[in-house]
Amino acid sequence: MTETQMIVTIGMMVLGTMFTRFLPFIAFPEHKPIPKWMVVLGDRLPYASLGMLVVYALKDVNVLSAPFGLPELVSLALMTFVHRWRHDTLISIGSGVSLYLVLVNILLK
Repeated sequence: MTETQMIVTIGMMVLGTMFTRFLPFIAFPEHKPIPKWMVVLGDRLPYASLGMLVVYALKDVNVLSAPFGLPELVSLALMTFVHRWRHDTLISIGSGVSLYLVLVNILLK
């Protein structure tokens, strides 16, 4: 990649980042109400994306050979419990990922 190509690439990345950061403020100014469809999307999209992440994370689990998906199941159970208890997504995901890493790298090695 030449120096000119690098400068153009970095410039395009800067413009793309600025566009995605400023677009919500341009499309939905503060003095106008947010459209109903956007409010509905804002309410439902986080749950849909988390569901998609769970499916993606569990798609390659082999329940027919050891450890039979046990680390994933235990970690998912902990995440669910912590989220129901604390109602904090960051804590629940962090605890589940931490437990999964401990199970896979230390206990099941």
